[in-house]
Amino acid sequence: MSDFSEELIRSKTEDDQEESCVFSGTGMYFPWLQKHIDAVATEGKKEKDFAQTTSACLGFIREALLKHRWQEAAGYMHSYLQVLEDSDSQKRLGAPEIIWKLGSEILFYHPKSNMETFNTFADRMKNMGVMNYLKISLQHALYLMHHGMLEEANRNLSRAETWRYGEKSSSQEVLINLIQAYKGLLQYYTWSKKKMELSNLDKDDYAYNTASRTMLNHSWKTSVNLGALIQTPGVWDPFVKSYVEMLEFCGDQDGAREVLNNYAYDEKFPSNPNAHVYLYNFLKREKAPREKLISVLKILYQIVPSHKLMLEFHRLLRKSEKEDHHKLGLEVLFGVLDFAGCTKNITAWKYLAKYLRQMLMGDHLAWVQEEWNSRKNWWPRFHFSSFWAKSDWQEDKPLACEKALVAGMLLGKGSRLASSDRGKTFVTAA
Repeated sequence: MSDFSEELIRSKTEDDQEESCVFSGTGMYFPWLQKHIDAVATEGKKEKDFAQTTSACLGFIREALLKHRWQEAAGYMHSYLQVLEDSDSQKRLGAPEIIWKLGSEILFYHPKSNMETFNTFADRMKNMGVMNYLKISLQHALYLMHHGMLEEANRNLSRAETWRYGEKSSSQEVLINLIQAYKGLLQYYTWSKKKMELSNLDKDDYAYNTASRTMLNHSWKTSVNLGALIQTPGVWDPFVKSYVEMLEFCGDQDGAREVLNNYAYDEKFPSNPNAHVYLYNFLKREKAPREKLISVLKILYQIVPSHKLMLEFHRLLRKSEKEDHHKLGLEVLFGVLDFAGCTKNITAWKYLAKYLRQMLMGDHLAWVQEEWNSRKNWWPRFHFSSFWAKSDWQEDKPLACEKALVAGMLLGKGSRLASSDRGKTFVTAA
């Protein structure tokens, strides 16, 4: 391992100092690696021995990584490092990023690797082509965070934050915003611990007022680091949550609402179920009207009909005075139970059993038929087979009873689950 480390962190020649191309992605992504193998293997001209060696090494490294043979992968890296001297400038320019991805993955899992080795390797790789500096700095900081070295990670991010090379490109700007945001996330971690300490103090104490003022100042500084990133289209869940929490602490409810509305509804941002969850929870804390809560969860239902908030959505619809909301409430329950991960959710079955009875007694048979028609060919096997009847009865009798009630109402006297007197009563009602 020591020889490998020395090779990996050795100084480069002048030819190695050229700019490298930067591709997106962090960590190992094996289909991406296969592309480089194929690119070498399919050259129109006959490959030279040098190219054949590096191509073979890349393939062996890939195979070793897939099988988690880290020491074997480290051995092959000795040979692959010669790609830095490749006469093909395109391959030479792309080599530093490949070496960083391979080397960091190997060092992360290698049984003889240590923090010093990884840090030295990362520091050397940052300067192996200036265009790699920001990306490697960020990934290095994430490695340090993973190992609990938060102060060192913060220093690493601070150095990267002030780094500049030439004119700032759009890709550099996104990376700098991301670096600042992770720095803000570290600051938020410190802030949240102080917030917890603050909650244990008496609000009438002088110490509480002093600590509160300190936290307000801290919130403003941290929000500056987070604010730029969340205006850029993307999925920024941990950053948005942290930012909104600090805005609420500062009493800026309007600002928090605007951030969450933009995150959920701005078409420039990708569809993200969590954005609607965050907005819904915020509106609940604000005690927003039921109609507003329903409108938010309705969009979440369209994206993730099996989300755990759907039962809460059903309760809101059930309490509504609008008939179309009552109809949607039935659709939501059926939608939840369409998913395998929800089949043993006894609350969903209780709600459905109760709601079906209300629908049938309230002259809404057409609503039930509409939902059942699209499911009658597969729900009986999916939920109500003899196998599931026996399994549910052995593992969870209350669940089995609720499912028997639903089966009785949906399948009638032929239901093998509707064997209890209670079940037969509902079969008659159906």
